[in-house]
Amino acid sequence: MDTQDYLSISIAAGSEEMAEIIEAVVSDLGFDSFMYDEESKSLLCYIQSPLFDEDALKGALSDMPSAPEILRIEAMPSRNWNEEWERTGFTPVRIGSVVVSPATAQGAAEVSSIEKEAAGSEIIPIWLDPQMAFGTGHHQTTCMMIETLLDLRNDIKDACVMDLGCGTAVLALVAARLGAGKVSGIDIDATAARSAQGNVRLNGLDFEILCGDAHDLRQDAYDFLLANIHRNIIIEDLPLHSAALHEGGRLLLSGFYESDIADIVSAAEPFGFQLVGRRISSGWACLHLKKASKR
Repeated sequence: MDTQDYLSISIAAGSEEMAEIIEAVVSDLGFDSFMYDEESKSLLCYIQSPLFDEDALKGALSDMPSAPEILRIEAMPSRNWNEEWERTGFTPVRIGSVVVSPATAQGAAEVSSIEKEAAGSEIIPIWLDPQMAFGTGHHQTTCMMIETLLDLRNDIKDACVMDLGCGTAVLALVAARLGAGKVSGIDIDATAARSAQGNVRLNGLDFEILCGDAHDLRQDAYDFLLANIHRNIIIEDLPLHSAALHEGGRLLLSGFYESDIADIVSAAEPFGFQLVGRRISSGWACLHLKKASKR
């Protein structure tokens, strides 16, 4: 699937808090990502065209007390994506020692300023050209995944890491910078995979980004699987995750809400996963699961 087949649906929200509620209501309808537009007070929802069901969206919104209005539905040609990121303000974001920045002169200047303010403390810059892929570190889910990777940096060193649904490959890039021995990424979207490969080169690194999904994982091959994707996809792919991880391997998950934790943990237990840790931010959740060793 090429990202030139994406739609952008704008829904009247009125506030960021209401946008989060709308996002929770429609998140199971196939949307890839969401962004709140402060200027128009609307929620921008992105979805691949063949997956969009307008009646289902209208039905979900009509069940809400406020019945939010769909403002517009429009195709997203690839040539407009960078303009969209510029309009919504992709600026450098610091997450612990990691700074995710656009690969622009302004971004470089801001990262340099951050490094000076850090006064010798470790700063790990990650440079991105988002193009049509999602994942700049600003969303709570990406931020929590990076925080968890930083917490586990001793375990990541020399490990084999796969970033599932990698988008910009920001998580794979962080893992590589933390010393992972072998890193790769995979995304079902061909343009996202090409964009991610470009970001790998942009950061002076050399690892592979594949176009595919969890069915393309090698069995018993990985120490870490990173999946910042939808709840339903995570639950569906748990047997594939378990088969792909070494005993004692780690599964880091986000892209879902705190209310989804119980369902995911319950679904993961039959496949040998134990909950090790969790993070919560603005209702979003991040889980650290470990594949139990056989006795």
